[in-house]
Amino acid sequence: MEYLPQIAFVVVIAVATYLLYKRITQIRKNILLGRKESRTDQRPKRWKTMWLVAFGQKKMFKRIVPAFLHLLIYVGFLVINLEVLEFVIDGLAGTHRIFAPLLGDFYTVLINIFEFLAVGVLVSCIAFLIRRNILKVKRFHSPEMKKWPTLDANLILVIEIILMFAILTMNATDMLIQGQDEHYAQTGKFFFSSFLTPLFEGLNVSTLILIERSAWWFHIVGILAFAVYVTYSKHLHIALAFPNTWYSNLKAKGHMENMPVVTNEVKMMLGMPVEGAENPPTEVARFGAKDVNDLSWVNIMNAYSCTECGRCSSECPANQTGKKLSPRKIMMDTRDRAEEVGASLAKGGKGLEDGKSLLGDYITKEEINACTSCNACVEACPVNIDPLSIILQMRRYVAMEESGSPASWNSMFQNVETNFAPWKFAPTDRFKWAKDVKND
Repeated sequence: MEYLPQIAFVVVIAVATYLLYKRITQIRKNILLGRKESRTDQRPKRWKTMWLVAFGQKKMFKRIVPAFLHLLIYVGFLVINLEVLEFVIDGLAGTHRIFAPLLGDFYTVLINIFEFLAVGVLVSCIAFLIRRNILKVKRFHSPEMKKWPTLDANLILVIEIILMFAILTMNATDMLIQGQDEHYAQTGKFFFSSFLTPLFEGLNVSTLILIERSAWWFHIVGILAFAVYVTYSKHLHIALAFPNTWYSNLKAKGHMENMPVVTNEVKMMLGMPVEGAENPPTEVARFGAKDVNDLSWVNIMNAYSCTECGRCSSECPANQTGKKLSPRKIMMDTRDRAEEVGASLAKGGKGLEDGKSLLGDYITKEEINACTSCNACVEACPVNIDPLSIILQMRRYVAMEESGSPASWNSMFQNVETNFAPWKFAPTDRFKWAKDVKND
């Protein structure tokens, strides 16, 4: 019975580790459904981008109030979880606050810093709940934000609040037990949790120990459960924001990539050398993207990195003028389709051959045709997600594989092809307007 808590702790850690490994492996497989794409150039710039945008929260501060609240949660998440190291050692060794005797008074300072951040997280989470559910900030109540997306956001905030209260409750009861049980080391006074001690004064030592241990177990199990839950949640950006910004597109915002398939076709028509021409592919490559496997793995990672904050859609001119396009929905749909295909393949199902596709069953032509290619969504995203890349690839598929672009677009395409301009007159007549102005 003496080692029962340690055994239970090892079991909990093992179960959480297995579930995390299984889920992370599945997410990796889902991301790799996309085609290959190399994003390893300009390494110094990529490291700088990651540190400034992901770690430094650079783009968050375009909106000061939510940025400050998010910073409190972000710093709290990073720093408070340092205490988890002590939790793990105590859980495995059967000790209690193992660092307290080693660090002395500095331990008290550290715990007070942790408590300050815990209170900051509490306040920020409450503020975010108010913004979402009472103030009803518009971007949190778009059509794609019904049911699970809204519940998911609220669940995360509530879970974080409960976990912070567990820390404060654990510390408050711990202070009351100290001096009454030799297992509990003297730590000094914890400022914020001391406000909770009146709630527990008068209770006997065994009851206090029960509350303190319950809070301790609730916190560590809660953190592990939270870690597993995050992999199914929009809050996966906690981890993916870092690789997502490292692999982000570093080219100028207005730059549109040529399609290698088309480039090679043109080169062959002109008799120019084509790389890999001696070993042509057995299948003709698809022009553009119809399903997730036509997108690159970076596009799918973008989708998994989306935190559904809606900054992209709130900046999108098409969305703001009542069009159906929502860049956030594009990313959510891409992630949902990747999840659907990945889950099907994991069960030995049809996968991509299920009769559905990203374009048509998830994202409509009306949505992608509304995009003005202005890059406002790309500029607005706090973690450098690129919805425009997905939109352009799907539009290319519609135009080149289905010939399904609007009639006015097809007319323009034909004019560009024959007259080298969107207008329906010969290139030799292009400057006639200048002569007319001179004669006037």
